[in-house]
Amino acid sequence: MIGEISIEEQHLRIENARLKDELDRVCSLAGKFLGRPVSSNGPPMPNSSLELGFSLPMGPHDFVNSPLPVMQPNNNNNNNNNNPSKGTTIERSLERSMYLELALAAMDDLVKMAQTDDPIWIRNNIEGGREVLNLEEYSRSFSPCIGMKPNGFITEASRETGMVIINGLALVETLMDSNKWAEMFPCIIARTTTTDVISNGMGGTRNGALQLMYAELQVLSPLVPVREVNFLRFCKQHAEGVWAVVDVSIDAIRENSGGAPAYSGCRRLPSGCVVQDMPNGYSKVTWVEHAEYDESVVHHLYRQLITAGMGFGAQRWVATLQRQCECLAILMSSAAPARDHNAITAGGRRSMLKLAQRMTNNFCAGVCASTVYKWNKLHTDNVDDDVRVMTRQSVDDPGEPPGIVLSAATSVWLPVSPQRLFDFLRNEHLRSEWDILSNGGPMQEMAHIAKGQDHGNCVSLLRASAMNANQSSMLILQETCIDASGSLVVYAPVDIPAMHVVMNGGDSAYVALLPSGFAIVPDGPGSCGPGRVGGSMLTVAFQILVNSLPTAKLTVESVETVNNLISCTVQKIKAALQCES
Repeated sequence: MIGEISIEEQHLRIENARLKDELDRVCSLAGKFLGRPVSSNGPPMPNSSLELGFSLPMGPHDFVNSPLPVMQPNNNNNNNNNNPSKGTTIERSLERSMYLELALAAMDDLVKMAQTDDPIWIRNNIEGGREVLNLEEYSRSFSPCIGMKPNGFITEASRETGMVIINGLALVETLMDSNKWAEMFPCIIARTTTTDVISNGMGGTRNGALQLMYAELQVLSPLVPVREVNFLRFCKQHAEGVWAVVDVSIDAIRENSGGAPAYSGCRRLPSGCVVQDMPNGYSKVTWVEHAEYDESVVHHLYRQLITAGMGFGAQRWVATLQRQCECLAILMSSAAPARDHNAITAGGRRSMLKLAQRMTNNFCAGVCASTVYKWNKLHTDNVDDDVRVMTRQSVDDPGEPPGIVLSAATSVWLPVSPQRLFDFLRNEHLRSEWDILSNGGPMQEMAHIAKGQDHGNCVSLLRASAMNANQSSMLILQETCIDASGSLVVYAPVDIPAMHVVMNGGDSAYVALLPSGFAIVPDGPGSCGPGRVGGSMLTVAFQILVNSLPTAKLTVESVETVNNLISCTVQKIKAALQCES
């Protein structure tokens, strides 16, 4: 009848009103994102303006005027509820508008935390002068953008500023590309993937880039579990030569949209960096790390260190960034450092460094049990409590010997300064005091490639002396790294003919190796401060081929041998440094 409205039409009107409200909300968000108003009454586009959250009619030079690219999640990680293609178009648009709202709030938080000093940040002179977040002041000045802290979680926050030999654009590009990000921070990032690209940015730049990411973050110790985080990463240019990149966990959105909360013992509050170009080609980087995590899963030896931000904190990110960028600057310079061996060609240097990088990455993967490899943890009575033993099959990998690989790792406290411990372990002349591979005599350095101004940042090729005519001499590839946050000594026996190929610039991918080594960190905040000689946390790890058949059964004797190797190495180090008690 005339004047009456059918039920279908009523439903349509209600739905239209809801969609208009949602469109207005998304336009308002996009306006904040762009820094100017966006009208919801523009000309229609071929695709629904709600289809991808904020593909809005904004004109030819605006944020986006075509559907935003969607990258399907990597199915290798077990986070299938990050899939943005699930649900209806409207549900996806709602979720994406929530992501945008969260990204904007997180960016505001990061910039404020990076720029505000007292009373948000207090310098603690007792703990080496590091900055400590004033939690009371923080809770007054900031509203939680990802909800309340879960029960049983504690807060960890740190800030660090440093000069880095990289320009802002290059650093932003590195952070927004998951592969480059992992290469820049190999000892912190065990594994990462970009699960969805919401926006690539505006005008061919990364300004406004927004993406979903998954990462496994690690401290090099079997006593500290890997942190798995699903988060948004958002990049914004704040002024000419000033950029900011922020991360924030998406647990709250997952819960609101009916998904299961994805955090496994850790939530990433607004964290990231503000980057400002300097006239000399350097950048001033202010890094903020802010997280909430379940402390009960961390071994008591590492709790103070982690809470102080020395495991996952800002100092470690900035120190690693400075060291890696210094290494890149040296490699890109035409002249080799004076202390490098001139016999190695430029191609040989590149091949040797690539091999060392693979060795160190595999070492980290063996210490922390990340999902890079399919490790199986072993629980046996004949292994010390603080030693973690794992096993995996090595099949069809030209960079490893085939068979059963056994990994054993432990962490111990030593009353020795980190610098002294590092200098002892990297010294080839003292190697026979702890290394059974050294044949009981000193080793000779056959090749040396500098990776930084500090002599401790280098890749070396060592040769063990043959003790008698029946023994063949053996080569050991070694990489050592040191910065303000800690140090590494990683090594692996290598085949002599294969290394000749590498040193002449040949492909290093076919050099089979299994790494072992040490990771060293100060035992707590202020341990390297003035007037105090602190101790060190030393992680010792071995990867050993126990059987050349991948299908072979692991024997109890193999496990006992590796356990004894670890305990014997630790005892030898303690004896050599006179700290057996």
